[in-house]
Amino acid sequence: MGSPQITENPTIAVDEDEENGISAECKELIHGCRKEKGWRTSFLYEFQGFWCQPKEIDAILSFQKHYLARDSDVILATIPKSGTTWIKSLTFAIMNRNNVPVSDGNHPLLASNPHDLVPFFEYKLYANNQNPNLSILPKPRIFATHIPFGSLSESIKSSDCRIVYVCRNPLDTFISSWHYINQLRRESRPPIPLEEAFDMYCKGVIGYGPFWEHMLGYWKESQERPNKVLFMKYEDMKEDAMSHVKMLANFLGLPFSVEEEKQGLIEEIVKLCSFKKLKDLEVNQNGKSIKNFDNKHLFRKGEVGDWVNYLSPSMAHQLSKIMDEKLGDFGLKFK
Repeated sequence: MGSPQITENPTIAVDEDEENGISAECKELIHGCRKEKGWRTSFLYEFQGFWCQPKEIDAILSFQKHYLARDSDVILATIPKSGTTWIKSLTFAIMNRNNVPVSDGNHPLLASNPHDLVPFFEYKLYANNQNPNLSILPKPRIFATHIPFGSLSESIKSSDCRIVYVCRNPLDTFISSWHYINQLRRESRPPIPLEEAFDMYCKGVIGYGPFWEHMLGYWKESQERPNKVLFMKYEDMKEDAMSHVKMLANFLGLPFSVEEEKQGLIEEIVKLCSFKKLKDLEVNQNGKSIKNFDNKHLFRKGEVGDWVNYLSPSMAHQLSKIMDEKLGDFGLKFK
């Protein structure tokens, strides 16, 4: 099946502040990009083969120019609404277990949202024309991103830093994204109808999409360089969290000792980072971490298979067919 043809919709008025504060380079760039109606903003722009907003493009350009990877760095990569908060919390707990015991009542994950502890390149570090001096941070550094593999900085690709990628069944990812974006929309913008959002998703028009290109970029790299990229699926993690925490620690070069396993440390990490534990914390009920978005919107259900409550059989069939056609030949399938 060929890629769907996407055309501009010239009738959409651009929100006045969508281009405010971005660099002249970015403004010039996006004016030459294809664009399509956005889910939350007026437009998404096709940039380096994927779709995103102007301020995201500006931050990514700065990241690509300035970020210098260390071999000891760990990069957590996801497409939005695929378990990002969970993988951040698990990785943080694993990598800091010798400095902060998981059982510590003052553990950072109990007082801070995982997005504050593991910052995004494009939403925190390089957002708003920032160019931070990351060299002052102690090793190992943990960062996160939604950027597709092909657009990561060259220093990441050429270094020995580790990348952990988590993806989720696109049927559930779509529903989670639809709920999330409607919660974040401005009051002046009406909610995006499910059917309209679904049509755009199937065309690949969603932040950092098409989803199949995003997944395949990391999937192929994980097959070619398994020591560089660990590819995990949200559904598998939910089914057997303990074995995946152990796998993650091994990949990070920080395997659990026999004594740690006997003491139940893996179970403690799974409990500390569980959906319910994180959702019920005060910081995740009332705080804000990503831009000005409420943390509570990051925790909806976290269930596998919730899509059946929203998608018609014909919609599920359509999206499943796209998944099979785009991903099946590469051996990437979902339960």
